[in-house]
Amino acid sequence: MTVSVDMGSGPGGQPMAIDLEELLATRLLVQGNSGSGKSHLLRRLLEKSAGQVQQVVIDPEGDFVTLADKYGHVPVEAADHSEKDIARLAGRIREHRASVVLSLEGLEAEGQMRCAAAFLMGLFDAPRDHWYPALVVVDEAQLFAPSGGGEVAEEVRRASLSAMTNLMCRGRKRGLAGVIATQRLAKLAKNVAAEASNFLMGRTFLDIDMARAADLLGMERRQAEAIRDLPRGTFLALGPAISRRPIAVAIGEVETRARSMSPKLVPLPDAPANELQGLLFAPGDDEPPVAAPQSPRETVKPLPSEALLHSMAAAMPARPEPLPAKSDDETDQIIADVLRAIVDDPDSGARSASILYQDFTVRCRMAGIARPPLALADFTRRLSMARAGIFDSTDDSWAPALEAAQSLPDDMLGPFLLVARAAREGAPCPSDEAIAASYGTASLGRARRLLQYIESRELIVSRVDLSGKRSIAIPRLGWSTAAA
Repeated sequence: MTVSVDMGSGPGGQPMAIDLEELLATRLLVQGNSGSGKSHLLRRLLEKSAGQVQQVVIDPEGDFVTLADKYGHVPVEAADHSEKDIARLAGRIREHRASVVLSLEGLEAEGQMRCAAAFLMGLFDAPRDHWYPALVVVDEAQLFAPSGGGEVAEEVRRASLSAMTNLMCRGRKRGLAGVIATQRLAKLAKNVAAEASNFLMGRTFLDIDMARAADLLGMERRQAEAIRDLPRGTFLALGPAISRRPIAVAIGEVETRARSMSPKLVPLPDAPANELQGLLFAPGDDEPPVAAPQSPRETVKPLPSEALLHSMAAAMPARPEPLPAKSDDETDQIIADVLRAIVDDPDSGARSASILYQDFTVRCRMAGIARPPLALADFTRRLSMARAGIFDSTDDSWAPALEAAQSLPDDMLGPFLLVARAAREGAPCPSDEAIAASYGTASLGRARRLLQYIESRELIVSRVDLSGKRSIAIPRLGWSTAAA
């Protein structure tokens, strides 16, 4: 059975219809600038196909909820439900074949994308027994399938784009026929727009949108200028469900109206200004009156420049007293305490030395040291020592190990000293995890390559016994770790 949906009049006043069964198999893309009549076109399609096929509308502005009064659509306010409820509701919609308008009005952009993604995936994941044919109309589709990143989180954008892609690419086998409308083709993801085989292109003015519309309609670029001259409510139509050649279609009238209509000019009130002022500043029932505007103050004479400078100087706060000087021993102790606090912070291992240096200077300032006691290069070296458990720079017993490591970069000093400390004490060889942490990384492979590099500089010698236990010796110092 062929079901035709009357959309309006074509060339010569001939009626123009859409083959509903063909539309269900080939999908539809509607494009036009704001005010071109996209919502009017969608409303005409929904009204004329109501009762013939299940209809599901994703409505960002809440304009299509008025279909409920005349055609029995169930309005759903997304702001009143959670994502889990919306996904569960989508499954029930497919099971009971109910026509629904999902109103996203009242949600922010990210909330709309989250809700639409959950709803579409709920429709898509319905059991095979519920794969009945349904028109899924998505108004302002560029909001849910943007061509690039925006102000929303990347995770939300990907989820929404994936749901729209499933609708347009894989929805046909599940009975879902996508009908998407957008103001800007350039803002709509290409892999979503390319899956439609039927097109209704309305008035648009930007060259990039006209060029894409002309490509989809199979028109030459010089013919794209005709898209700019289309009157409101007239669209160029092409597709297997409409026409094999591009034709101009004037969309017919509709029986329902959107809640938000296009603005119309109305006469301004002719009340006198004093009456309007009384209305504006009148007290409310439970509110104090709005403060009325005060009369302009008298012009204040400017102060002489000298008096102005004196008044500015008097208004400036007094300089704080300088911090008392710290002795060398006190400074060394503060540095050691600050380094210990930084190393003990579990998040510090993933931060670079330049970032931690800012934390170091702030902590020193809070401890009473006015100026940074270490430069960045010295701090990097001390940080490497601290990660190896060496906080006291005045301990001369580490001088041989520091001298042996002079050929290593500062960031490799920590792993070497960690091994040297275990070798000096005869403790078990540090694990790859401990070596990686002393280097400021979580990669075990990088820790192993680091040891290979240090060994290539003839500073250490690694040995692995038959049981797989590793020990590391430092020949220059005569130290060696225990096998572990």
